[in-house]
Amino acid sequence: MNYRHAFHAGGFADVIKHIVLVRILTYLQQKASPFRFIDTHAGAGLYDLTSEEARRGGEWLTGIARLRQARFSAETAPLIEPYLDIVRAFNLEGELKVYPGSPLIARALLRPQDRLTACEVEPKARKRLIEALHRDTQARVVDVDGWLALPAFVPPNERRGLVLIDPPYEQKDEFERLADGFALAFAKWPTGSYLLWYPVKSRRATDNLARRVAEAVTAGPSPGKCLRLEFSVAPQNVGAALTSAGLLIVNPPWTLAGELKAVLPELQKPLGQGGAGRFRLEAPVT
Repeated sequence: MNYRHAFHAGGFADVIKHIVLVRILTYLQQKASPFRFIDTHAGAGLYDLTSEEARRGGEWLTGIARLRQARFSAETAPLIEPYLDIVRAFNLEGELKVYPGSPLIARALLRPQDRLTACEVEPKARKRLIEALHRDTQARVVDVDGWLALPAFVPPNERRGLVLIDPPYEQKDEFERLADGFALAFAKWPTGSYLLWYPVKSRRATDNLARRVAEAVTAGPSPGKCLRLEFSVAPQNVGAALTSAGLLIVNPPWTLAGELKAVLPELQKPLGQGGAGRFRLEAPVT
């Protein structure tokens, strides 16, 4: 499949991924010591929802647009609002014309002592990302293939942080590359947090990925923890648009599972298509 960010910006998969991203970075803010956010496949950073790519699929209409109109309980709203506040900050009041990608969402949560490294090899996307970050001294955009950067850039000098791995899945072997690349990185930095995004089209492929990641997490001298989250907005049909996506969250904050148990049930109705969505949240089986 092709999961280039521009075609799917603001869709349900972005909403789920970015809510989790914000919750993890918010947790990292609780300690005064610096952290680093590493994005291995960063994209262009900011996406025009009126562009041809965004209009072609219109995924943002059933994603971020619905979420902004939804009402949440007193328990859940404070967990979602920081993410929505970041999206609002890129738009005029009452409008929704642009959507920030992961690097810009993360940048909004950096303190003066924190840093961001974003990898992007596609020249046009990299140029747009540099422009979107306004040559920020806390954010470094590098022309390095994300698969090479993954083991090379860890551990960061800060020794705290999060690595987001969100490749375009244009190659048939990308699930294998993800598992292999993660294992190499985790062996070098077993105390770091990792967020691995994947599309759910083949149950065998996703189960195998989750198993391999869980094995890498538990096999080393410093075993970590792993959460598996999958969210579906409708049954997946062959040849149809993506309706289910997943996240593997390695070394999640101890608060995250509880937060997601509160948030996810309240996302099923606004994000569902032709009925309520559904989710699974569990520890992957080795």
